[in-house]
Amino acid sequence: MDETTTLTPGMSPVTTPPPTPPPTPPPAGPWSGPRSGTAEPPRGVRRVLLESGYAISAFVLALPAFVLTVVNLALGVGLSVLVGGVLLLALATQVARGFARLERHRQRTMLGRAAATPRYLCAPRGSGIWRHGLTSLRDPQSWLDVGWCLVGLVTGTLAFLVTLVWWAVSLAGLTYWTWQGFLPDGEYGGLAELLGLGEGRLTESLLNLAAGTLALLTLPYAVRTVTLLNAGTARVLLSSRADLQAEVHRVATGRDAARDAEASSLRRLERDIHDGPQQRLVRLSMDLGRARRQLDRNPEQVGETLDAALVQARETVEELRSLSRGIAPPMLVDRGLRVALEELLTRCPVPVEARIDVPDGLPPHVETAAYFVVSEALTNVAKHSGATRVLVDVGVTEGDLGIRVEDDGIGGAHPGKGLGLAGLQQRLVGVDGVLAVESPAGGPTVLRALLPLEAG
Repeated sequence: MDETTTLTPGMSPVTTPPPTPPPTPPPAGPWSGPRSGTAEPPRGVRRVLLESGYAISAFVLALPAFVLTVVNLALGVGLSVLVGGVLLLALATQVARGFARLERHRQRTMLGRAAATPRYLCAPRGSGIWRHGLTSLRDPQSWLDVGWCLVGLVTGTLAFLVTLVWWAVSLAGLTYWTWQGFLPDGEYGGLAELLGLGEGRLTESLLNLAAGTLALLTLPYAVRTVTLLNAGTARVLLSSRADLQAEVHRVATGRDAARDAEASSLRRLERDIHDGPQQRLVRLSMDLGRARRQLDRNPEQVGETLDAALVQARETVEELRSLSRGIAPPMLVDRGLRVALEELLTRCPVPVEARIDVPDGLPPHVETAAYFVVSEALTNVAKHSGATRVLVDVGVTEGDLGIRVEDDGIGGAHPGKGLGLAGLQQRLVGVDGVLAVESPAGGPTVLRALLPLEAG
């Protein structure tokens, strides 16, 4: 289903053709920003310059890192039978850790790559030098840093040589014609003559110009290849463990959030049952007991008592149905998310314009979370926003289920203020979802939620 539906309280959905989207503005190019006195180089040129600087400086940093690490490791292993050997090994890991932090900083600033810093094992505050040294030796990331200081010399040297050679051939070949006249005439001919392409300065100049042009055209690819080799190796050794730690933390946070959300829902359900259906059932049992006694004493009032008991029974059933919607709405379980959302929108007291485009067969936890996102958002709109109109957009894009609810109310909504948004945010964290609320004072309020359809 992909259509625009206008809903008003108490009315059935009325389908209208989808509005014509506004013309898409042309994409912004590298020069589309505000003009200034000095123009910046194109993005491609800037990237080549930064990658070249990264590749050339890789060797400059890899050499002292290799020397200092190897020297400390060699002395530490050689003196391992003595007290100072362990301290030298610990010093080697600390030196490697410093160069590893510098490499991550270079990748973030020069390459614009995400290079996360892992969590290192740390000795308790106030520990002695021995405790600190042994703690660093027990940290797996410390030895990965040491491995980078050893391997980085190989990749850094290759990156340095390739970048330097390509730049030298490019600059020398393109400018050869300007300084060719200053070269003395030797006994042997130049490169063109050795290759059998002819003699003379013109032939030599054209050959160098062709070589420089070819080197300049392939320079971005050559530099990028060695840059990715060096940076990729560094990322595997220096940041892959951080990515794993972040994933474990995300899963643990989602699990805790799901548990908290479940516990909160159970406590709320228990409170609602105690305050609502349980009280009515107690009243119902009392009415039935009174009717039983009235059979012998006052048969004329039995009918009135039973009518009151019947009212209590009906109201109890309605409350139980209402509570069941908060656990697993029957419409959602029986007919799917699309139908459940349409039924939910018809009960909203604020006029709703909706676009619902969801396929069948979505994971149950995604359908449940999406339903409660829309339900809580519409509840907040009705209770707190003072809006006269609300837009609901639900659809699948790029493997995620996106939800957007916008109203023209007074604004000021925030998860920190409660209003059900904090619990909703916690529910989404439990299913790896994301919630964002934009609600400036005076409105409008825009709630966006993103639910992954597959486990991350």
